[in-house]
Amino acid sequence: MKINVDLAKKRLQDAQHLNAVETMCKIEKDDNPELKLFDVAVVLKDNISTKGVKTTASSDFLKEYIPVFDATVVEKLVAAGATIIAKTSMDEFAMGGFGMTAANGPVLNPHDNSRVAGGSSAGSAALVAAKVVKVALGTDTGDSCRIPASYCGIVGFKPTYGRISRYGILPYASSLDHVGIFSNNVANSAKLLESLAGFDERDMTSSSKPVEKYSEHLNMDLSEMTVGMIDNVTGAISNNEIKKAFDNLIEKLNEKGIKSKNIEFDQQLFKNQNTIYKIIANAEAVSNHSNFNGLAFGQRVMGNNLEEIMTKSRSENIGLQARTRYLLGGYSLDINNIDKTFIQAKKVRRLLVDNINKELETTDFFIAPASAQIAPKLNEENNVDNNSDEHLIANNYMVMDNFTGNPGIVVPMCKVDNMPVGVYLSTKAFNEVQLLALANLIEEIVGDLS
Repeated sequence: MKINVDLAKKRLQDAQHLNAVETMCKIEKDDNPELKLFDVAVVLKDNISTKGVKTTASSDFLKEYIPVFDATVVEKLVAAGATIIAKTSMDEFAMGGFGMTAANGPVLNPHDNSRVAGGSSAGSAALVAAKVVKVALGTDTGDSCRIPASYCGIVGFKPTYGRISRYGILPYASSLDHVGIFSNNVANSAKLLESLAGFDERDMTSSSKPVEKYSEHLNMDLSEMTVGMIDNVTGAISNNEIKKAFDNLIEKLNEKGIKSKNIEFDQQLFKNQNTIYKIIANAEAVSNHSNFNGLAFGQRVMGNNLEEIMTKSRSENIGLQARTRYLLGGYSLDINNIDKTFIQAKKVRRLLVDNINKELETTDFFIAPASAQIAPKLNEENNVDNNSDEHLIANNYMVMDNFTGNPGIVVPMCKVDNMPVGVYLSTKAFNEVQLLALANLIEEIVGDLS
């Protein structure tokens, strides 16, 4: 009997006001208490393919799409004994940072329903924060698991690129996309990674490196290791409460024997991350989504010829933000623009990656506040100075891990105005064992913020 799954289903009904669910479902294996994830309820971001269950990516364009196959992560969850109880709302096609652009409306923050949950993996984060489930899956192309984790006061974890197979994940930007994990604590993230990681012959970007026993090393000795405090980020944050909480955390880590030092990346490269991300992500998206035409996939709107069918199908069923990003991506890939936009962006990305990885030669971890702010109010998410360092750096810097492919995690750090703020950690590729151990230590230091 799956007691926890039944309880999660009841809580799911009670959390309907958050607008976090696209489709209720029940995907499971025969009961076997010996399985690692037996009696664990999981929810999935709705861009993860589920056989026989709608996978809409929160878009009217795919509102009737029912896949004929499961994503690898679905197969692995079910094989480990988990029960998938819902597909969760997200920014349409994962294009957004606040959880505001789903066809069925914004996802609400469980801590304050007048605020955003963060995006694009908004629904998964909200349901973990609302204690409906203990673990959930999302995807992370820029910071789409880690920003919602900070805004919702939970753990948001993006493993190394290739650590988890992306087969069956509706792509956004293939060179940046990762499957991510939400959880109520670091230990559960570690356990879930053990079940999900590993090579998949259907995804040739997946890694063949051995899967480690992450959950068995959470209390490993980290003394004498060094955390690098990212001055570019802390220097761009104006909120003194966030800065004070971060300084206090560093002091407590020092007391545990962990060394700290200030590091600063090339400011111009760091400040331009958001621009580079937009060019690369949107260019890859317009290519990946070229089959969203109303012919092969999606809601079809009839016209007098193929071009008219495709134009009407996309225009009437895809939201403004996604269409805008396709327009920008198409511009970047145009033969007259590609050299000065897309190709140039990839060159700058390489410079940034080299700068980041060079720092990891003498620093074991990076650390910084995850955001310069608490979750914004609904419809006020863009009320910022788009040219300020606070916006361009402190609110958008975690894309660095999508550029490098290195793992990154956000865990709760403090509360400001009774809303959570997280702390960000990162390390070199495939060093999840130590990263999770440091996150676990910080979780112990910070304690329960509820």
